[in-house]
Amino acid sequence: MATKHDLPEYIEPSTITQALKFPEWRQACSAEFDALLHNGTWTLVPKINNQNSVACKWLFRVKRNPDGTIARYKARLVAKGFTQTPNIDFKETFAPVVKPQTIKIVLTIALACGWPMHQLDANNAFLQGNLTEEVYMQQPLSFIHKDFPNHICKLRKAIYGLRQAPRAWHEALKSYVVSYGFATSCSDSSLFIYIKDGVQSFLLVYVNDLLITGSHDQFLKQFMKELSNKFSLKYLGFPHYFLGIEIVPTKNRLFLNQHKYIRDLLEKFNMANAKPTNTPLCTTTSLKLVDGSATTDAKQFRSIIGALQYVTLTRPDLSFPINNLSQFMHQPTETHLQQLKRTLRYLKQTINHGLQLKNPKILKLEAFSDVDWGGNLDDRTSTSAFIIYLGGNPIS
Repeated sequence: MATKHDLPEYIEPSTITQALKFPEWRQACSAEFDALLHNGTWTLVPKINNQNSVACKWLFRVKRNPDGTIARYKARLVAKGFTQTPNIDFKETFAPVVKPQTIKIVLTIALACGWPMHQLDANNAFLQGNLTEEVYMQQPLSFIHKDFPNHICKLRKAIYGLRQAPRAWHEALKSYVVSYGFATSCSDSSLFIYIKDGVQSFLLVYVNDLLITGSHDQFLKQFMKELSNKFSLKYLGFPHYFLGIEIVPTKNRLFLNQHKYIRDLLEKFNMANAKPTNTPLCTTTSLKLVDGSATTDAKQFRSIIGALQYVTLTRPDLSFPINNLSQFMHQPTETHLQQLKRTLRYLKQTINHGLQLKNPKILKLEAFSDVDWGGNLDDRTSTSAFIIYLGGNPIS
C-alpha cells in the first residue's frame, strides 16, 4: 500500500548558516561536534607556515524509515579529502566490504541451524579509526574555538572525508575482532568466523553495519557487550533493514526486498512517473554495439548501470539484462539507453518483488550453468550464465 508523507521544504540545508536557523539541525550539529570532542578526534595546535591543512565542511541528511517517514536528522562534519597530498596526508586507502553472496550464505546457514541474528550499527564509525599519518584540518565553521581562532586541528583519529578513514575504521574493528578469537575468512575479508569450544559464529561487516549470528546466544550477547564497550555501537535487534535491504521474517523463511532502494533509484533518474512494463528488455530489439542510432550520455548510462548492479542482490531475474547492457558502457547509443530505461520501468512494475530464502533441510551446494551459441551480434562470441544454490536458496 502506498502512503503519502508531506516533506518540509527546509529539509537538508546546503550550508551551516541555513542549518543553524532550525532547531532540529542545530541539535544535530551540536551532537556531531560533541561526539567528535568526546572521541578525542583532534587537538588544537598553532599553525606553522607552509603547513598543509585539509579543509572541512558540514553535510546534512535526513535518515528515513523504509516507509518514507523521517527517522532522524543527521549532520556530518567531513574533511575535504581532495585537498590531501598523497604519501604525506595518506598512503593506503582501500577498505573491503562484504560480498552480496556472503550475506545470502550466512542468512541461509542461520535459517538452517535456527540461529539468532542480531544487527549493530557503529555510531560515527569512521571516527573510531586511528591515524598513522600526521594530518591537520581547519576548524569547522560556526564551531571555531573563541580562545584559539587561528589554531588548526591535529587529527588523532580519522574523520569522514579523509581518504584513509574507511581503511582506518576497518583495521581498528578487525584488530579487536581477531584478538577476540575470530578469524578472517579466506574468501571474504569482511566475514569473520569464530569456531571454538563448540561455539560457531559469523560476523558480517559492511562499513558501519554489522550483522552477527551464531550457535550460542549467550556468547553472542557477551561479545556484543564487549564490542560495544570498545566501540560506540547501537543495538538494532533482529536485522529488519540491512544495507538497504528489507528483511521480512515469515514462518521458517526470510523475504529480502529492496523496494525503498528501487524507489529512490527511480526518483534519482527521473523514472518514478514512467509507464511500467512487464519485461526488462524488449524481445524484438537486438542489442549490438553499432545499431545506427545516435550516441548518448555515457556518464549517465554508466551511473544507472552501476546503481542497478546492487539490485541483483535480491533480484536475480535482472542479472542477464544488466549484464547485457553493461557490455555497451564504453559507447552507449540511444537504443541502449532506451532499453536501460525499459529495465527501470520493469523495476517499477515489480518494485515489491524480492528474494525468498527458505529454511533448508540439507545445506546442499548445487550449481547450474548454460551458454548460448554465438549470441553476441558484434563478434559472435557466446554468453555464459550460471546460478548457484545453497540449500535450495540462490546465492550467486
